[in-house]
Amino acid sequence: MSIDFDSTSLAATEQFLNRNYTTMKIGNATDAPVRSTVSRELLGEVSLDRLELGFEMSYDAEPLGRICLCAVESGSVEEHHLDAGADRFEPGDIGILTPPQLPYSGVIHSARYTITMFDPAHLGRVVDADPATTVELTGHRPVSVAAGRRLNTILTHLRQLAAEYHGEVPPLVAATGTQYLAAAVLETFPNTAGDESADSGRTDAHPAALRRALSYMETRVHDDIAVSDIAAAAYISVRALQLAFRRHLGTTPMAHLTRLRLHGAHEQLIAGGDATVAAIATGWGFGHAGRFAALYRRHYGRSPATTLSGRPDPTTNG
Repeated sequence: MSIDFDSTSLAATEQFLNRNYTTMKIGNATDAPVRSTVSRELLGEVSLDRLELGFEMSYDAEPLGRICLCAVESGSVEEHHLDAGADRFEPGDIGILTPPQLPYSGVIHSARYTITMFDPAHLGRVVDADPATTVELTGHRPVSVAAGRRLNTILTHLRQLAAEYHGEVPPLVAATGTQYLAAAVLETFPNTAGDESADSGRTDAHPAALRRALSYMETRVHDDIAVSDIAAAAYISVRALQLAFRRHLGTTPMAHLTRLRLHGAHEQLIAGGDATVAAIATGWGFGHAGRFAALYRRHYGRSPATTLSGRPDPTTNG
């Protein structure tokens, strides 16, 4: 599902923002003509919005309850962080517009920018965290300029992915993209997940627990599962699970899950039928056909199209 909004009415703009974000009051700080355009694509539960407000819009809003990433393309966004004072995002900046649990206010200075929102609970699904502990972001600016650029690149890719599917992204593809986004956000911003490195002296999982983890992954390969789900199914901590995979299998749980899905796609390609390569890739959680083809060739030494056709790959020697 996608949303498109275009209006020259301040009242209509306020109604739209209340309906699609949170309860807020807005005003025209300079009495200049109002022009608001907003478009939204969805990647599962992640909303990917592009906004252009051609006037000085002041706002006073209730908590969003979601992680809200703001990336400015032109103009500027002034945000009054109740916990950290005022800040201003300029063209090229990316940051957290507001903590999920706090009200917020500020001024949009004739800006074109993007807003990406998702449930904060996804942060805890991609780290070694006690299920009873909430993982929170502790800063609204990236830890480095390079980290901000990487996140911007990821957001661009996710928007392209959502646009390709016209908002109807297959659930497994959306789940994979959401986990990717959550992990990228934790890499980009300071947070409470901790900076502990893997402790090589800690005890990893018992072989029986590792077998439980592998069995769970094999039976749930089509489902939206995160590393925390795998650890819970094996009755061990995420840290112990990661250490066991690294020591005994030389990989990570999520990399192994990707290989399981790739193998499933490989088997389906061999079986043939009426499905296209793109449809098979999507069915196994690979949302980008080009990246799937590159990954497939790296593992199987031939293109997925060649496997599907059943013919020898002309680019290989036999």
